[in-house]
Amino acid sequence: MRNRHPELLIPASSLEVLKTAVMFGADAVYIGGEAKNFSMEDMKEGVRFAHDHGARVHVTVNILAHNDDLEGAAEYLKELKEIGPDALIIADPAIFMLAKEICPEIERHVSTQANNT
Repeated sequence: MRNRHPELLIPASSLEVLKTAVMFGADAVYIGGEAKNFSMEDMKEGVRFAHDHGARVHVTVNILAHNDDLEGAAEYLKELKEIGPDALIIADPAIFMLAKEICPEIERHVSTQANNT
């Protein structure tokens, strides 16, 4: 059995909050994507800052996709692959499989917003 220690995972609603959480000891932060308060540039800076300070970044991808959304979701996942977060928090099974295909090197976690529709 592995010796696990609790991880302090903090929600970060902006780049400023991300930096503050990391500076005050967060092991990891989770952030929303462009639909929330993080532009792609903010995400890049946030991931770089967190990694420079030994923290991880999880990005929520909580869209419940319709077929018409899948192309845009794939493009978004390609952009996230370039940014390099440590994990994705995903609500939709189709997006989960798309992420596994597009960016298998990024951990995938099932969101608490997941459902079975």
